[in-house]
Amino acid sequence: ENKWVDQSYHITEIKQAPITSVDCGGVLTKWTEVIIQLWEPGEKQQERAMKARKALSIIELVEKSLSLEADAIVKIEFGNQQFDTRQMFPGEIIAAGENLIVDLRPDAVQCKAISRGGSCGEAEQKNITPSGSSCTPSGGCC
Repeated sequence: ENKWVDQSYHITEIKQAPITSVDCGGVLTKWTEVIIQLWEPGEKQQERAMKARKALSIIELVEKSLSLEADAIVKIEFGNQQFDTRQMFPGEIIAAGENLIVDLRPDAVQCKAISRGGSCGEAEQKNITPSGSSCTPSGGCC
């Protein structure tokens, strides 16, 4: 919250990850994620601030070797000494003068089965009503 990636960051790697998963409801799902990894140098290099043109040239270079899926989910991977490395979603994008501010948001854990209206792998509880005859401790049926 209210933390900034230093403007001298580098795009160190772009990964494309096909994901195949089976959720707790037994449903198979497939999607692709493109993860853009950012790195901050130890010493701030303000004269080397990442420009949009430079970022696009890195993406174009990557696409010469790896065709990125147009409908992939995009995540930004970042961490430094004050912020544990994690993957985040680009949220709101704001143009502020010469700066492009991308609000990064954490991923949230979810139960896909529940979001589909199902259950989360929990056994369904059934109400059992006794039939006409039932055993009792002193009934002699056991």
